[in-house]
Amino acid sequence: MSVIRLSSLDEVAGALAAHPRLLVFKHSPICPVSARALMEWERFVMAHPEAALGFVDVVGDRPVARGLAESSGVRHESPQAILFADGIAIWDESHGGITEDSLTTAWNG
Repeated sequence: MSVIRLSSLDEVAGALAAHPRLLVFKHSPICPVSARALMEWERFVMAHPEAALGFVDVVGDRPVARGLAESSGVRHESPQAILFADGIAIWDESHGGITEDSLTTAWNG
C-alpha cells in the first residue's frame, strides 16, 4: 500500500473511513528532528507494504495538522506519528520516540 498524502481534512476523513487502521506521520520539512524521524518512518514504510499510511506536511498543510489534533484529541506535535483504529487515535509518539521499532510495535499491536 502506498502512503496517502493528506492535504485536506476531507482527505483525512476519507482515509480514516477507508482504512480500519491508519498510521499517520506528521512531518516538518524544516526541522532536523523531523528529518531524523522521517528516516525512521521511511524504514517502517519499506518494511510494511501492507500498512495503511498517511502523511501530513505540517508546514505546507498546517490547517490539516491542527485539525487532525482537534478531531483526534491528540495534542499537536511535530514530528508525530498517530495510529488510528476505526477512526479513533489509539497510539501516538513524537520526536525521538518515532523509530522503526516503535512504529512496528504500534502497528503490530
